[in-house]
Amino acid sequence: MTVLVTGGGGFLGSHLVDTLIAQDHRVICLDNFSTGTRQNIHHHEGNSHFRLIEADVCKTPPLEETLDQIYHLACPASPKYYQRFPLETALTAALGTKEMLELAKTRSIPILIGSTSEVYGDPLEHPQKETYWGNVNPFGPRSCYDEGKRFGETLGYIYKTQYNVDVRVARIFNTYGPRMREGDGRVMSTFFSQAKRNEPLTVFGDGTQTRSFCYVDDMVRGLILLIPHSGLPE
Repeated sequence: MTVLVTGGGGFLGSHLVDTLIAQDHRVICLDNFSTGTRQNIHHHEGNSHFRLIEADVCKTPPLEETLDQIYHLACPASPKYYQRFPLETALTAALGTKEMLELAKTRSIPILIGSTSEVYGDPLEHPQKETYWGNVNPFGPRSCYDEGKRFGETLGYIYKTQYNVDVRVARIFNTYGPRMREGDGRVMSTFFSQAKRNEPLTVFGDGTQTRSFCYVDDMVRGLILLIPHSGLPE
């Protein structure tokens, strides 16, 4: 099976690439390395089951290969980076998602869209149920990511209902593990960085906040289970 992974050079994407290749699938990794790194996937260089396309997902180059599945994970995911690149983040979540949905439609293959817990905005209920529509703000430093991902989900719904594309949406919460970038502003990476420097762990606010953490191997297993006939991690 041949699988396209956008954002395959990122933290989560690179672990997904590892697992798919370990299952003997062929993987095409599409990444422009705006926030991902080549180091995350360098161990696959020279592997006949791996191909890297360095490109912007909003301007997808022609793909001659037969494709069986798409995992669309391309998008800055930490506040430090999406607030630095707000326009690029919004366009990746919108135009990039449209490009991938068009590809899935043309090839008649399933696509998984990586969404986020941020679609709930600043939620008024904890934990959030999928029936909860959120408490969102289209203006502000986080809106490029929050609203971009919400629009990406809307596009998925449109392609599902209008074109019968097999669309899966995964609302990904806080994922952690190897290859996280230090200093990206997220809770776990901040804790890890402080612990390595033997500093006290910083807990903002009054300490009553809640978070849902998932180890990256478990997240990858969950994503793969969302698309049928993709096999299971060992």
